Amino acid sequence: MATFNLQLPRMGESVSEATVIKWLKYPGDRIEEDEPVLEIATDKVDSDVPSPVSGILKEQLFAENAVAQVGDIIALIEVAGDDDGNDVVDEPAEQPIETPAEENIINDDIPGIDQLTETKSQPHTNKAADSRFYSPLVKNIAAEEGISADELDTIKGTGNEGRVTKQDILDYVAMRKRSDQQTEDVQLTESVPTPTPITISASDEIIEMDRMRRLIADHMVRSVQTSPHVCSFVEADVTNLVNWRNKVKDAYEKREREKITFTPIFIEAVSKALKDFPMVNVSVNGTQIIKKRNINIGMAAALPSGNLIVPVIKNADQLSLVGLSKAVNDLAGRARANKLRPDDTQDGTFTLTNIGAFGNIMGTPIINQPQVAILAVGTITKKPAVIETEYGDMIGIRHMMYLSLSYDHRVVDGALGGRFVKRVADYLENWDVNREI
Repeated sequence: MATFNLQLPRMGESVSEATVIKWLKYPGDRIEEDEPVLEIATDKVDSDVPSPVSGILKEQLFAENAVAQVGDIIALIEVAGDDDGNDVVDEPAEQPIETPAEENIINDDIPGIDQLTETKSQPHTNKAADSRFYSPLVKNIAAEEGISADELDTIKGTGNEGRVTKQDILDYVAMRKRSDQQTEDVQLTESVPTPTPITISASDEIIEMDRMRRLIADHMVRSVQTSPHVCSFVEADVTNLVNWRNKVKDAYEKREREKITFTPIFIEAVSKALKDFPMVNVSVNGTQIIKKRNINIGMAAALPSGNLIVPVIKNADQLSLVGLSKAVNDLAGRARANKLRPDDTQDGTFTLTNIGAFGNIMGTPIINQPQVAILAVGTITKKPAVIETEYGDMIGIRHMMYLSLSYDHRVVDGALGGRFVKRVADYLENWDVNREI
């Protein structure tokens, strides 16, 4: 029998780990191809992990409530076939690359060759004799990771004659990164004031956060620590839009057998504005700005539990208003029924949150990492407003709405953020009351 290594699948660019919620199969159980093996949860959605092969579950490598990283082997499955059919192939041992004779200074005739693999804690007097052989691959990795020649000499090699292999240097790089991260964490902890102790009285009720709420809390804290948030506000006159929707909603519902809400209309306006200002449709990777080709709009949705989830409409700029309406209704319905798939919450490039659904006029939302902006639309209210006409100004009752944009000030300046949210408002204000749908 061969052994198949079941790995935690990739679930999107912003998801690197998942929590094992429940095992659906146990050692000895028969598993059919595409049958769910376990339930996992990320900070975005709960889902099943199916098996790509048929076989017998041999071993569970993660306990329930344990956290696994994307790519980790989470279970072993026995499948029919020879051992040679194992899907995991060991990397062949790195072979040294022959170099010209004049460069190949290490050989068995050099005195003290057996001591060349010792650590460099002892002083050296003959640099040429003490030089270690490094393959071009190892040298390239060292150069990419900023490892100096002296630092490279300190790495203990496990290869032939103590040579540093590819795995040796990769392990060293990983260890160095963990050490650097721990140092940063300590510095961050030292810079954060100690929270004030909370006094709990006998009449207070203590409610433990559920798993999703803890993940949301962590995600929000990381977002604020990552991005310097700035907000811009615009008030839009959406009277034409409201009147148009009131005119077409009954016929639309009769024809499509579902309602048309304001959300797909807002998403259409956002999509158009992102095409006008593509530098808002970006992500940040260190000092690099990643300009996204696709316009994928996430819409924040409140679950019955009170938690928040953000399903994503892929390529929103390529959908008609009817297509956007159907996508919004479908995702919202499956979110309420807890039937979203992992892919439904991945790859968003911009997020819209409709706080007006709760009667709020405006808000300052937190950016959904790794995006750089999020738009909140407030409730639509009737209020007196100045109307400019060719015959002069007049006061009238208009449908008004606030739009508030939070954006990452590392890459989106006030001018860009302000112009973008104003462009969204312009698309909503200039709505064609005779538009067919």
